[in-house]
Amino acid sequence: KLAEQAERYDEMVTFMKDVAKLGVELSVEERNLLSVAYKNVIGARRASWRIISSIEQKEDTKGNELHVGKIKEYRSKVEAELAEVCNDILAVLDQHLIPSAEAGESKVFYHKMKGDYHRYLAEFASGDGRKTASEAAHESYKQATEIAQSDLAPTHPIRLGLALNFSVFYYEILNSPDRACHLAKQAFDDAIA
Repeated sequence: KLAEQAERYDEMVTFMKDVAKLGVELSVEERNLLSVAYKNVIGARRASWRIISSIEQKEDTKGNELHVGKIKEYRSKVEAELAEVCNDILAVLDQHLIPSAEAGESKVFYHKMKGDYHRYLAEFASGDGRKTASEAAHESYKQATEIAQSDLAPTHPIRLGLALNFSVFYYEILNSPDRACHLAKQAFDDAIA
């Protein structure tokens, strides 16, 4: 909590990883602290990647090859950091959090989180890497959805958050706006029924 208040998210990740490795089900507060820690660490790098990619496109359009080469190198460095953070939390989820999860809410939370971090990998990957990350994200979101539909109310914030992120995945990663809208509308209709 102190690391969060001090906005020292890299340290917060380390502390929460230690808690996750204890092999017991996390409390709602602990789960949220873990999520916030990783979200801030990955969020800063995703923002950097978007800015660098945008600058790279502008320089490429200008035909400024010298700059483009240097920018590509820098982008690769940020991509390596992104991959490291994603693979780190994915390992914690697979080895500790998902096996220790007993409550339906926890299972949905962790499978959704797994989907999110595979989606982040898919955002910057290309070729086979993108395909693999995309398939893993889709599978995780599907598992989370199945558990959510049986264990959580249609109005449950985690179930709604899952539907939102799954629809973002369809829209941004699979370029399928129709499926994205259908999924979001279904979640909305279920919630107000």
